[in-house]
Amino acid sequence: MVIDKIKKMSEVNKEIEKNQEASDMLIGKWIKCENCKEILYKEEVHKNLSVCPNCGKHFRISSRRRIAQLVDEGTFEEINADMGLKDPLQFEGYEKKLETLVEKTQIKEAVKTGIGKLNGQEAVLAVMDGNFMMGSMGQIVGEKITLAIEEAILRKLPIILVCVSGGARMQEGIISLMQMAKTTGALMKLNEQGLLSICVLTDPTTGGVTASFASLGDIIIAEPNALIGFAGPRVIEQTVKQKLPEGFQRAEFLLEHGFIDKIVQRKDMKKVLSKLIKFHNQKGSE
Repeated sequence: MVIDKIKKMSEVNKEIEKNQEASDMLIGKWIKCENCKEILYKEEVHKNLSVCPNCGKHFRISSRRRIAQLVDEGTFEEINADMGLKDPLQFEGYEKKLETLVEKTQIKEAVKTGIGKLNGQEAVLAVMDGNFMMGSMGQIVGEKITLAIEEAILRKLPIILVCVSGGARMQEGIISLMQMAKTTGALMKLNEQGLLSICVLTDPTTGGVTASFASLGDIIIAEPNALIGFAGPRVIEQTVKQKLPEGFQRAEFLLEHGFIDKIVQRKDMKKVLSKLIKFHNQKGSE
């Protein structure tokens, strides 16, 4: 009798575990849009370029997905892929955190750089990744972006800088802040050569990245409703002692006030970028 009860309980527990596994799998296949609150099938969202099919919210995406969306298949050649894992100030716990993130994200830093073609138009790309320390800019990020700009100068190619960042990386202190001057100087050299630079600002682009190369492109494009600014709205309100206007620091507000040139839907981004490169190349050949 007791043995029968134990067997029955064991079978019940197995069924519960099985249902729990099925439930977990189901949860893993669905996501909730923070904007419209709709429950969405993850695979359908991915097919829609990680844009909510209900309200058009542009979800944050990895550098890999971004490159796959922008670059012609089989044409992307990554450069400086092995650069990563630097702890210049021996900040406590920082190296371990970097190692964990490398294992989790399968990338070595918060930016991927390389050369590829967009609808046949060749360009150098530097694509930041918010999954790695929120795209914060440390020594390696600044160095990789600088080297990408120098590669564009060497090859006489345009550069596309896709930005997503929480700003400077505090674990690297003043060395992180130095990257602002370094990347800015590299872009100035590119500009002197008459080469095209395009900055694509995605959600969020803030801090030292906004205050340096992200605001210096010949053409500055943003995704819809992207948060773009230096300090956060709450910090600004506390500083100026004023209520900020509706939509402050969103792409639409910045477009209205002349800080960016155009807002482009993700589905149109590749077409717009390739056309801009083509127009510039035609102008340069005249």
